[in-house]
Amino acid sequence: MNETRLDGKENPSFAGLSENEVATPLKDGYDSTKDDYDTGVTAWLQVLGSFFLYFNSCFMFRGIINAFGVFETYYEHQILSHMSPSAIAWIGSIQSALLMVVGVISGPLFDAGYFYALLPTGTFLVVLGTMMTSLSTKYYQIMLAQGICVGIGAGFLFIPSVAILPQYFKNKRALANGIAASGSSIGGVLFPIIFHQLEVQIGFPWATRTIGFLSLATCAISIGVMRLRFRTQEKRALLQLSAFKEAQYSLFCLACFLGFLGFYNFLVYVQPYAIETRIVDVNLGFYLIAILNAASTFGRVGPNFVADHAGSLNVLFPALAITATLAYCWAAVRSTSGIITLSALYGFFSGGTSASLGLG
Repeated sequence: MNETRLDGKENPSFAGLSENEVATPLKDGYDSTKDDYDTGVTAWLQVLGSFFLYFNSCFMFRGIINAFGVFETYYEHQILSHMSPSAIAWIGSIQSALLMVVGVISGPLFDAGYFYALLPTGTFLVVLGTMMTSLSTKYYQIMLAQGICVGIGAGFLFIPSVAILPQYFKNKRALANGIAASGSSIGGVLFPIIFHQLEVQIGFPWATRTIGFLSLATCAISIGVMRLRFRTQEKRALLQLSAFKEAQYSLFCLACFLGFLGFYNFLVYVQPYAIETRIVDVNLGFYLIAILNAASTFGRVGPNFVADHAGSLNVLFPALAITATLAYCWAAVRSTSGIITLSALYGFFSGGTSASLGLG
């Protein structure tokens, strides 16, 4: 699917445009009538902006949703110690589900030209939810704040972070997406450490508020630098079921659905599992998520650089196969060195998997 520009040339499709939709270049100081993909300060500023959106939307998905393992461990031993681990895990599950489900709404809004409304709305909800989490002491309060409010806000931020880059990148698209997606891994390194260290020193409320202020500052950078290059002239339907008439597309969606059913189990449960089974002590356990995400940073950039030359699917399938194999290896790990090594390897290959799909 291609977009039609005013000069008669075609651009790669973006943000789910149908073949009947026409993309109009925007006059914002960037000459969109030239074939100037993959270069320029404006283009790489979009990578920076997307990096921070991944940092804050997938910070709950791979960082705060990957760092949710840190929150889950804290909840199990502190303010929600009377709740079952399964009930606590629902907070993170609802959060990550909303991040994806809200994309059904934010995607058409992006295509309709509401890009500049999505960013501040998402920022407001993520920061509000994080701040309200700092005041929460009961299960339903944490579910509403961290599970629902942050989840919806992250959903508004996530689609722009994915959809903006194809407007500026062509030959280096996978690399640009990998660099941007590494923001979620960096968030997954920083947020567990920040929370763990500050929770001991200044308590849970202010440790969580610090994360909220950091989200506000980094999202403000994204709002300041990101610019929409094209906008569709026709409004797209909320759901385009006609896409599922293509057998290849439907099979790919089914494969992704099945692949991701168990994809995040390791990310969420490796830390509490390692601590409860005494494979690691509490202090080292808190850093397992940071180790995993540090490895994931390299897994996002390196394989995506290869994908620009070898093809995304040729990178995705091996990465996903190795990730699945490592998940099965988890059951056999009983040592400290083993769980650290497994976390690093899982982080690297799972990072390559999610970045190849543009999921963060």
